Amino acid sequence: MGTIPDFSVDGLLPPGDYAVTLDELRESPLVAGCAELAARPCWDTPWRAHLVDNLEVLVRQLWRVGVADIFVEGSFAEDKDHPNDIDGYFVCDLMRLASGELERELNLLDPHKVWTWDPASRRPYRGYPKRQLPMWHQYRVELYPHFSGLSSGIRDEHGHELEFPSAFRRSRRDGKPRGIVRIRQT
Repeated sequence: MGTIPDFSVDGLLPPGDYAVTLDELRESPLVAGCAELAARPCWDTPWRAHLVDNLEVLVRQLWRVGVADIFVEGSFAEDKDHPNDIDGYFVCDLMRLASGELERELNLLDPHKVWTWDPASRRPYRGYPKRQLPMWHQYRVELYPHFSGLSSGIRDEHGHELEFPSAFRRSRRDGKPRGIVRIRQT
């Protein structure tokens, strides 16, 4: 699938995988809204566009180190007027991640050195109960590494831990299936 459709009646990105470029994402209903959403006075197109600009910084860094499979979702993929952030994951090699090589390469590219998933690096943010990673504080984007067999920490309705591909295809608010966006290079 390519073009991102309008939100479903449940306010979710319809189930499916939508492979789009960053420019196509900027022009999609996830940023511009559909006719109904764009007419709402609180639909925050500028904020959503800003999040995509920040996402682009991190995606380009991942591309430069050879990571190609990058997926985004979260409240950004729902009809929430002002999502807090963009969540996502990228597929990587376990050994490259475990050795710290991937983190080192990415931090050489990022001027703020935000690439870490160490729980000790999480800091509070005013008004938020959850401590956030450095990349969230700088970019309001959280991208997590994924390799086969890695659980996300998110559980299904039966209490089973899900891997990112499964976890991100369900709405956290009600567990309904939703789509996911794969960022493709131009």
